[in-house]
Amino acid sequence: MNINYNKIYFIGIGGIGMSSIALYFINIGKQVAGYDLTKTELTSKLSEFGANIQFDSSVLKIPKEFLDNKETLIIYTPAIPKDNTLLNYFYDNDFNVLKRSEILGEISRDKFCIAIAGTHGKTTTSTILSHILLDNNINFTSFIGGISENYNSNLIQNGSDVILVEADEFDRSFLTLRPDIACITSVDMDHLDIYNSNYELQKSFNEFACNLKANGILFKHHDILIDGINYGFDKNAEYSIINYKKDEDFSSFDIIYDKVKSISVKFRMPGRHNACNALVAFAIGRSMQINEIDIANSLNTFKGVKRRFSFILKSPKILIDDYAHHPNEIKAIYESVKYLYPDKNIMAIFQPHLYTRTRDFMDQFAQILSKFDKVALLDIYPAREKAIEGVNSMELLKRINVNSKSLVNKSELTCLIKESNSDVFVVMGAGDISEEISKIKESILS
Repeated sequence: MNINYNKIYFIGIGGIGMSSIALYFINIGKQVAGYDLTKTELTSKLSEFGANIQFDSSVLKIPKEFLDNKETLIIYTPAIPKDNTLLNYFYDNDFNVLKRSEILGEISRDKFCIAIAGTHGKTTTSTILSHILLDNNINFTSFIGGISENYNSNLIQNGSDVILVEADEFDRSFLTLRPDIACITSVDMDHLDIYNSNYELQKSFNEFACNLKANGILFKHHDILIDGINYGFDKNAEYSIINYKKDEDFSSFDIIYDKVKSISVKFRMPGRHNACNALVAFAIGRSMQINEIDIANSLNTFKGVKRRFSFILKSPKILIDDYAHHPNEIKAIYESVKYLYPDKNIMAIFQPHLYTRTRDFMDQFAQILSKFDKVALLDIYPAREKAIEGVNSMELLKRINVNSKSLVNKSELTCLIKESNSDVFVVMGAGDISEEISKIKESILS
């Protein structure tokens, strides 16, 4: 692809999806600048590589060399509010302004494209597949929505013949892609601020499946009602799992494929949902003509994704950090933790993400959180949203049915955990709760 711009300016440059694209453009020799609300590890990394980042939304803070609309392309994340000062300045001054999904569509347009979609599981699956491709010397670039533990990056590059992207269903972004290989890991109701009904969400995934190039291949979890190659724990699926076992360090299972063939796998990430993510990465790897034994060996050396069932401590207490922000994701985490530690007291520390999601799934959140022994709730992380009257963490707390529950602010977390007799602490949420992990760890160790 030929991007006829020397300079790229990102609005929301520090986002997990945006920062990988910014790094990509830095690596191909473009000048990169951008705005974000707060400094993070991701913005610091980009600054080290030469990006000029502002944390003030004033138009006066835009670097002068990025003010020429013939020279500068603007890329923004849909998480940015539509009334953002910078976004509207660039629109008003005739800059070419593209959403994150549109630039990924452009980057992948003339390449062999692999697109991983799903309301849950797409980041883990994309990261596993990236490791398989790199481990087997495939010429590719991948943009992933998490940080690979193997490579400490959300951009993994070994050439550019193949482009691997996460296909985000939020605001129908994934419909800009035309993949050669597509995957749908799950279709659970979410983003009711975008989709008015489950029917509308399902329809959008159907449209994504129809965007496959001629002779394209779709892999999909067996319970999704879209035509494609099935995978999962269903014995009738083209790719299935049997003999699943797990301990604290590894899960092990056998993959059945081509009806009669099987191969044994050891995989570091716990949970049946993560085994399914590994399974479809195996299936896609096979479709890329990678040897089955080599794929299994790659799965054995995959270390995980940061904030995806990440063990921060295993002694003297167990501390797990996860990005879970939907009731079904919390359910998968609970089942995995309970399987590993059936006799231990487990505390959930949860920061709800978005007022709309909390409103739409209030009862489902309460139901699954009630399964933990103890619950600590933080205030809702608003992200792009304004507050909704009557929607708050206290209302959610009232509906949770456990004997020990509390609403806390971040400054109270370390004291709460230090005084707790729980054996396992599971920190969950897609907001800024992850920034407290090091403090929580220290409070357990001190």
